[in-house]
Amino acid sequence: MLRILKNWADSYFSDEEAVYLVVLLLAVGLVIAFFGDMLAPVFTAMVVAYLMQGLVGALERRGVRRMLAVNLVFVLFVGLLTATLVVLLPMVWRQLVLLVQDQLPHVLKNGEIWLRGLPAHYPEVISMEQVNSIVAVIQREVAEAGQGVLTLSLASIPNLVEIMVFVVLVPLLVFFFLKDRETLVNWMLGFLPRKRRILSHVWHEMDGQIANYVRGKAIEILLVGGSTFIAFILLDMNYAVLLAVLVGLSVVVPYIGATVVTLPVAAVAYVQFGWGGDFALVMIVYGIIQFIDGNILVPLLFSEAVNLHPVAIITAILLFGGLWGLWGVFFAIPLATLIKAVINAWPRQADYSPGKLGASQPEA
Repeated sequence: MLRILKNWADSYFSDEEAVYLVVLLLAVGLVIAFFGDMLAPVFTAMVVAYLMQGLVGALERRGVRRMLAVNLVFVLFVGLLTATLVVLLPMVWRQLVLLVQDQLPHVLKNGEIWLRGLPAHYPEVISMEQVNSIVAVIQREVAEAGQGVLTLSLASIPNLVEIMVFVVLVPLLVFFFLKDRETLVNWMLGFLPRKRRILSHVWHEMDGQIANYVRGKAIEILLVGGSTFIAFILLDMNYAVLLAVLVGLSVVVPYIGATVVTLPVAAVAYVQFGWGGDFALVMIVYGIIQFIDGNILVPLLFSEAVNLHPVAIITAILLFGGLWGLWGVFFAIPLATLIKAVINAWPRQADYSPGKLGASQPEA
């Protein structure tokens, strides 16, 4: 057993850079685990600055001075953030409140009627007592949710203060990350060993893939959400803004997001139009948008930028989503890409294989 462990350690940790890499990953993981909530504005600003750096670089390649390019990109970011907070979020919130107050009772009532009709058609499968139990549970859960909404305003006052601090700090940090990028990068590199072949390999593999992924995903959200909004407005759908935002954000979670967001789209269409041609038209248009996104837009935007198997993507979403909630879901694919880059760059002895655990090492 000791010989097996020794051979394994010699094969994977014989290079001192591997030890540095493990220590670095553990340090970053511990910082996120213990100080993630406090440093959330910093991490968010780093991601946004990383996203905006591509625009800064594009302007610089066209002859724009760096400081002017940074200022132009920062003004664009502040404008988009202001429009989101002042225009988009209030509209989404109003439509969400109307959906809960007006449409949800109708959906629940229709669902209750449908459930109570099941025992007459399928008496051998379900009884009226079971239906009454299900209805009672649903009513209790809805009542508790309603009570939670009533107390939300008072309970969320501290969270609103945190959100305001977040909104102020993130743009400020984004500006300094863009302005002093070289200085900050050189300062961080000062803590790393001079010999960093593995770290450089991991960074170069990640930089190209994750940069393309993050920027491509932002473009995909805008295109899918915008086209959904236009289509639903033309179809005279209620809650078009809310549904467009949900459909746009659903692309963050591959495979799962599109399936989940189909339920509210179908529910709103059914309550508004009922079974008929209008309902079918809405679902056909929605299906066309999803088809174009999955078969044309995604291959065009990402190509081989993130070369991960669908099983790996779904596993990463489940794992990191369970660990860090919504943030984990959003960063699941970049984190999976990091793990893949580390595995590809990890030093191994050429003659090591699971069938040669006890084999002697060749002499140099």
